[in-house]
Amino acid sequence: MSDGMEQTVVTAAPEVEAAAAPVAAPKRRRLVDSGTLGTIQSLVGTIAIAVFVITFIIQAFTIPSESMEKTLLIGDYLLVDKAHFSTGWAHWFLPYRKIQRQEIIVFRYPVHPSMYFVKRVIGLPGDRVRLVNKRVFVNGVELNEPYVVYSKPFDAYRDNFPDGPWWSFDVDARWGIELHKMVEDKQLIVPQDCYFVMGDNRDDSSDSRYWGFVPRENVVGRPLLIYFSMNAPEVQTPATTLSDKLLNLGVRLQHVFRDVRWHRVVRLVK
Repeated sequence: MSDGMEQTVVTAAPEVEAAAAPVAAPKRRRLVDSGTLGTIQSLVGTIAIAVFVITFIIQAFTIPSESMEKTLLIGDYLLVDKAHFSTGWAHWFLPYRKIQRQEIIVFRYPVHPSMYFVKRVIGLPGDRVRLVNKRVFVNGVELNEPYVVYSKPFDAYRDNFPDGPWWSFDVDARWGIELHKMVEDKQLIVPQDCYFVMGDNRDDSSDSRYWGFVPRENVVGRPLLIYFSMNAPEVQTPATTLSDKLLNLGVRLQHVFRDVRWHRVVRLVK
């Protein structure tokens, strides 16, 4: 028998009183220090909350191209609100709102879903979209677009879409075949559960004109905040010697504060 104590049992000799067996001292159990246990629990809880936030609520992105200038610049670092447009289980207890026209969204690129794009929603499901000499019309009404930047001369396909030429070298092949099946009265009809998106840098944006609609399921969220912004670093000559490497490092450190766009840090995206 063992109940945390060790015992030795002996049999008594005839007519002789049995001697009591020696009793072993109880083994001591090593206990985890309550302070250490509390620290571990706090760390695990913090990690769990961080994983939940990153997975369902907030995600960080960097702007790598100029297609959304001047709203978003190359070198802007964004926090994207993933709960805002959530249609899964999370929307039962997180804020939810339908996607609005002229709202900026982050989404998985339909052609290569492993890539993320950021554009502005121009057409909602059921909308009729067309461009006339760079001006955008939705359901026959011209959009007021103070955010738009024009940077290149007129292009018939891009600026009279979809009533221009039937093809452009930048058009995705699949979209080039499907595009004109969705055109009626020189207007592109946006299907259900899809969105027509364009970049604010209207003449230098790979968008729905070139590869098609964004399915609702591809939408990740909306840019919420520019938490950091920095100009592209200057191109430096390759360093071959230790002195050259140290010199390049000194130059980078010297200009790091100059290259930060302080006026864009902690700025809401509109």
